[in-house]
Amino acid sequence: MSRLQDLTQALRASRGFAHKRDIAAVLARLDPAAPAGVPNGDDCAVLPLPGGAQGAGYQLLAIEGLVPDFVSSQPWFAGYSAVMVNLSDIAAMGGRAAGVVDALWARDSAQAGELLAGLRAAAERYGVPLLGGHSNLRAAQGQLAVAVLGHARQLITSFDARIGDRLLVALDLRGAWQGEQPFWNASTSAPPARLRDDLALLPQLAEDGLCRAGKDISMAGVLGSLLMLLECSGVGACVDLAQLPMPAGTLDDDATLLRWLSAFPSYGFVLSVPAAQAAAVQARFTARGLSCADVGSVDGSRQLSLRLHGEQAGLWDLTTEPFIGAAPVAQQEAA
Repeated sequence: MSRLQDLTQALRASRGFAHKRDIAAVLARLDPAAPAGVPNGDDCAVLPLPGGAQGAGYQLLAIEGLVPDFVSSQPWFAGYSAVMVNLSDIAAMGGRAAGVVDALWARDSAQAGELLAGLRAAAERYGVPLLGGHSNLRAAQGQLAVAVLGHARQLITSFDARIGDRLLVALDLRGAWQGEQPFWNASTSAPPARLRDDLALLPQLAEDGLCRAGKDISMAGVLGSLLMLLECSGVGACVDLAQLPMPAGTLDDDATLLRWLSAFPSYGFVLSVPAAQAAAVQARFTARGLSCADVGSVDGSRQLSLRLHGEQAGLWDLTTEPFIGAAPVAQQEAA
């Protein structure tokens, strides 16, 4: 097999892809109702606030649970990340966070202390109050879930990508790998004001009418996150891997490239943007020292394929194999 085919097979077999595929079994049992026109399957739950189209906007609710081995091996960073990933979810939908709550299980007070210290550090650095939650210090192992409440005036969703849109990937490369896991840390040593203002770019794009579809880059990596966006919108794409923002030298080594494509970056978003607005959106990110690249266009294939140095290979065919099982809005309304 070719290098690109090896890479696609490794991504399909990755832990991040497997965890996202588990969503399908859950989505099938949830209420399909979409009170704000955004079905289950997006980064946040969305509820319209009173006042209709000219009202106060939308309430957003995000929640993340962390895998036990992460909580056990890096409790402080797990606590920090639990806040950080939820804030990314809120921002990805055009929102600003209002407050954080947590549900924490720990073996003892020492482990709980590390988790709470990470939670508090992230909440303080991002300027979001930590409001309380649930705790248990007599658990068999450490576990953590965190929820964030937010508000959006205008939405960015996973269900609004259109054929012909440009696909932009925005990342903060001013970081380093966190241990041996695929965690890229550009947050814990960054100035707090910069962290807050970088996240604020997303609601600003939504409110200025520059972006209607997008998703934050989660533990499925940039391509798994894009695949969820494509599935929700009922579209496809071909991504040029050579155009993706990445640390220097990443493209030259197979293992490093796979690690980067599987990585959870502390700041990363995939955006589907009308072609006429792509340059303006890129300029917003680059003006703040963030990397933002045009990696391809949205098409009607409902397949995600990859291109690298003239070679092309299919990563996923949504026409034959659902990923998270989220149907486009039109299909949900017809059901």
